Amino acid sequence: MGQTHSQAKPKPEDRHATPQPRADDHHQEHPEAATGRRPPAAPAMDTFFLSHGSPTLSIDEAIPARSFFQSWLPAAVAGSERPRAILIVSAHWETATPAVNVVRGANDTIHDFYGFPKSMYQLKYPAPGAPDLAKRTKELLEQGGFGPVKEDRSRGLDHGAWVPLMLMYPDADIPVCQLSVQPDRDAAYHYNLGRALAPLREEGVLVLGSGSATHNLRKMGPSGSPPPQWASDFDTWLKDSLLGGRYDDVNRYEEKAPNAKTAHPRPEHLYPLHVALGAAGDESKAELIHSSWTNASLSYASYRFTAKN
Repeated sequence: MGQTHSQAKPKPEDRHATPQPRADDHHQEHPEAATGRRPPAAPAMDTFFLSHGSPTLSIDEAIPARSFFQSWLPAAVAGSERPRAILIVSAHWETATPAVNVVRGANDTIHDFYGFPKSMYQLKYPAPGAPDLAKRTKELLEQGGFGPVKEDRSRGLDHGAWVPLMLMYPDADIPVCQLSVQPDRDAAYHYNLGRALAPLREEGVLVLGSGSATHNLRKMGPSGSPPPQWASDFDTWLKDSLLGGRYDDVNRYEEKAPNAKTAHPRPEHLYPLHVALGAAGDESKAELIHSSWTNASLSYASYRFTAKN
């Protein structure tokens, strides 16, 4: 974990001061408060990139990644501490500038897909909204130079958010806030946006990026077929670059990775990875926590990012 990684160098106008957690973000009901001793700090949370693949992940027991998502709580993949809230960055919410959903009460379940079995449209994931986290996220991003951040008070959770979460946290009892991606910006922008969100890890917030390691729907094939060369080459390059700490290459994947445009004709399914990677902080360590394929070319590779300290 002590290895130093090559990081993307933000442009001068994109550099961020790291805001400190606000005093009112922490609970004060510790007995140590009366004695003047500071309570032991909870460890900072890891961040994650999840390849959510097809929406049929929600019902299809044959998808190999489904058992991985279902093992999330039993295996304590995100640690033994229950997150105070979840911030999820989904590939399926695209905006010109960052936006957060500010929901009081339960999040609506958005069925933003078509042509699937009727049972999928009956699924609900009524996780509570996280309006305080939405405000905190907006504050950090605007302090970091990523404003203006829009507050969307009507949007619920799209399938990039609720499909994996319904398997990971099936009780739907953890507050969830969703953050959009900006497909007209580049990967380094999203990495630096993630860096602005790094303080959330110290505040009990689980930061998740939800997209796909490969995403070319026009080149999918029959399940059970081996991945085509273009898909396996990109997937392997991404794994090797992340595990080797070559984050600058990951932020320049369009010029560095083999078959980048074939693997991602549009970038929105990879940008959640950059946000999660940036939020883990400088010199973080990447770990591949799941790898599988469906439809020949759709990779479900998922990663954990652990801060050095």
